[in-house]
Amino acid sequence: MSVDAAKALKPNSVKQDEAKVGGAAKGIIYAILVFLTVVFLGPIAFILFNSFKSKFAISDNPFQLPLGDMWVGVENYTVGLMKEGFGWAIVWSFVITILSVVAIVFFSAMTAYYITRVKTWWTLLLYYLFVFSMVIPFQMVMFPTVKIADMLQLNNPIGIVVLYLGFGSGLSVFMFAGFIKSIPIDIEEAAMIDGASPMQNYFRIVLPMLKPTAVTVAILNAMWVWNDYLLPYLVIGLSTEYKTIPVVVQSFVGSNGNRDLGAMMAMLVLAIIPIVVFYIATQKHIIEGVAAGAVKG
Repeated sequence: MSVDAAKALKPNSVKQDEAKVGGAAKGIIYAILVFLTVVFLGPIAFILFNSFKSKFAISDNPFQLPLGDMWVGVENYTVGLMKEGFGWAIVWSFVITILSVVAIVFFSAMTAYYITRVKTWWTLLLYYLFVFSMVIPFQMVMFPTVKIADMLQLNNPIGIVVLYLGFGSGLSVFMFAGFIKSIPIDIEEAAMIDGASPMQNYFRIVLPMLKPTAVTVAILNAMWVWNDYLLPYLVIGLSTEYKTIPVVVQSFVGSNGNRDLGAMMAMLVLAIIPIVVFYIATQKHIIEGVAAGAVKG
């Protein structure tokens, strides 16, 4: 008896029970999704609403909508933008993020290609060292990193790009290596037979095929570098001209603990907008890249 015939012979009561169970399961799934949406979007809404309230209203009623005397409009944004160094902080945040992402993608892809195609004991060891670096928390190497950065005078945009390259290469090499393993070696051998050099083989054959993973690596590292506070604060500090947005936002806290919460919330909104727009515009590539890299590897 076919499956369709068996379904047709089922009593109506059984079909109704199955429909009820299916409807209940969908309802539970929708409830969970709504709950997760509130959990993840709640903090963003909290910051957005409080960016239009006075600092005293934020302290007294942080969860109340900006109505009546609480409403200060765009005054917080004006005060925040007039803050000394915030304009340059936007510039340096873009410069450091772009340079760091380009460096991570470029060098990690080449490293992953080499350690994947060259089968020696030390390339295998190098690969596992990159993987091992993913599980080491930054707090464990924070003080040695700051000490070495001071010794090498890396407290500048180029220096911090080098540090981001080091900390971001672990996951990036892992993802690139996973995708490169899925590329048939016959394609490269055919190009070499046609006279392509190893560099031409990589840049003309392999690199274009790495686009899905490269986009994913760029997105993940851009969100990390843009929002990072600890590394720029420890390496660059508050006293230099190369402060990033998260570091400047911290300067809204006065020496006596007084905080201009309104201006701080407004600047946090401005800091969130670029990376949210960037993520929304490129989010479809994340799933493609993860599936192409981590799964196939």
